[in-house]
Amino acid sequence: MSEVKISAEPRTEFGKGGARRTRRAGKVPAVLYGHGEKPVHIALPAREFAAAIRHGGLNQVFAIDVVGGSTTLALAKAIQRDPIKDTFEHVDLLIVKRGEKVTVDVPVQLIGEAARGTLVVTESNTLSIVAEALHLPDHLEVSIEGLEGGSRVTAADVTLPRGSELAADPETVIAVVSVAPSAEELEGETAEVAEEAAPEGATDEQPAEAAASA
Repeated sequence: MSEVKISAEPRTEFGKGGARRTRRAGKVPAVLYGHGEKPVHIALPAREFAAAIRHGGLNQVFAIDVVGGSTTLALAKAIQRDPIKDTFEHVDLLIVKRGEKVTVDVPVQLIGEAARGTLVVTESNTLSIVAEALHLPDHLEVSIEGLEGGSRVTAADVTLPRGSELAADPETVIAVVSVAPSAEELEGETAEVAEEAAPEGATDEQPAEAAASA
């Protein structure tokens, strides 16, 4: 994944009030830190930042050109979103260097189809790996093709890109394949639920309404 160039402005207003004014101006409050450098408070153009995240994912690396300063490579380490407006509230940007390896969480996608008559339950949507900062995968894939009920897919089953290594426990469960219940079993479960929900004293011959009025 190549870096995305983005311009930034130094930010001099802090606190909730300053952050609100920054967002009203169409920018995202952010802080740039790492490698022993003094933290730098900046404002990123909201539309450009959002477009880069949509295209490259949460592990997108940015080449940040701060007005009046130099260009710095950085990875979005922590992103705060507004859950209602789905906008970016604040971003922590970690400075990285070319050739440096970083630990990131990468989305995992299941590919293929398990055997007929099975159910697949995803236990973990991401996997922690160590990879070069400028060669971070946007996702990882693992096959469930033909897996029978009782099978498990673990972190050790995921094929990693060249130069990457697993940071998570190899036994971390990604997905579980189980045998799907039969139609008879589902009908039996439905009947049991209905029986448990029926008022005490109700029978097939005496409906719940009649039992209640007796």
